This record gives sequence, structure tokens and C-alpha cells, in this order.
Amino acid sequence: MKNVRIIPPKPKENKMLRVAAYCRVSTSGPEQLRSLEIQIKTYTKIIKSNPNWLFAGVFYDIESGLRRSGRKSLDKLLKKAAKGKIDYIITKSISRVSRDTLEVLKITRFLRERGINMHFENEKLDSIEADKEFEITLRGMLAQDESRNTSENIQWGFQRKFEKGDIFTKYKNFMGYTCVDGEIVIVPEQAEVVRKIFDLYLQGLSLGQIKSYLEPHGIKTVTGKDDWNAKTIRDMLKNA
Repeated sequence: MKNVRIIPPKPKENKMLRVAAYCRVSTSGPEQLRSLEIQIKTYTKIIKSNPNWLFAGVFYDIESGLRRSGRKSLDKLLKKAAKGKIDYIITKSISRVSRDTLEVLKITRFLRERGINMHFENEKLDSIEADKEFEITLRGMLAQDESRNTSENIQWGFQRKFEKGDIFTKYKNFMGYTCVDGEIVIVPEQAEVVRKIFDLYLQGLSLGQIKSYLEPHGIKTVTGKDDWNAKTIRDMLKNA
């Protein structure tokens, strides 16, 4: 019998992740430009020094986070991701991507549908994890609300109210979370309702259609009412 030489299988080659970073500052003031320069250098070094990563670029904008228009580098980043040229994106925080909650959700869902993760460093959250979507929504709401408070005195007052649990002064009750000892605590059953409302809106349903969905399904408002008000739904979506 001839000797049979067994050829061991070749070890699977680990695919290197193509990693990009996104940075944004609001103005071209000296301090913000310096911050932007540091972010670009830091992310470039982090990505290039990781032996398992391929540098896919650092994209940056000098624009307000309240609007999408003018964010040419963000658009370029997303187009590159859509073409399958990026696997992983790093950014400093949710507010760097956008201070508009709905815009953040659109972007993170767009990426997740393509298997691309966006890692938010400050929040330690990964958009690829679907169960983290409500927390991303919550953090986005806080960033959106904070962006309305531009002066130092107003921000100081906002912080004091936050510590007292009076996070959103326009509401006595806020669906999805509460504040205990100065800490934000998610209310799971309410979080599911908020997630559903955002999901329906992103699917293209109008406020009236969302109301018509919630009521027949026996979904109650944060105050326990059966009837939903379209304005309440709008305010939840816009955090107005």
C-alpha cells in the first residue's frame, strides 16, 4: 500500500478590517481646528498601528451637527461604506456624527444593514448591536437637547437640572427612561415603545398612521392613557 501523505488544511487567512474614522467640529475657530487636528492625527495613528486593520481614511467636516447639508465628508464616508470599501468606523461620540436623533438612527441603520459597525468612543457603544439602538437614541436625544443650550450659563443650569432628574423640562414624564439619583435609567417596556415609534417613522409612516398603529395594539402612553396625541408623537421624535 502506498504511503498516503496527509496535507493539512491551510489556516484561514484572517481578513483585515478596513477601518475609517469620522471627526467633526462646528466652527473654524483656532481651538476647534486644533481639536480637529489632534483627532485626525490620533485616529490615523490608532488605525495604522493596529496590525489587523487597514487604514481606510479619516473623514472630517467643519459644520454644525444640527444639519446634514454641507457634510461632504460624511456623505463621502457613507458612499464608500455602501460600496463595500469600509468594515469599521470609529468616531468620538454620537454628537460628532449628528445632533439630530433621527439622522443618527438613519446612519447607524444604514451601516448595520451592510454589516458595518460604527463605534462611539465616549459612549462605548457599537451600532452593529441592534439591542443598543435605544441607548443610542437616548444619547442622541440628550445631545440634541444640549445643543439648544449654547451659553455657558444655560449649560450650567441644564447640568443642575440633570443632576436633580429634571432632564427635559418640557415633560413631567418622558417615555423610555427615568432618572434615579442623578443617573439615567432605561425603563425596558417603555423603551420598546419608543423604539417602535422611531422604527415606524423611519419606515415612512405619518404621525397619524403611527397613532393608528399604537392605539389598536393597546400600547399606552407614558401616563397610562389609551389615546395618543399626534403632537406627543412628534415631540418624541423631534425631542421638541
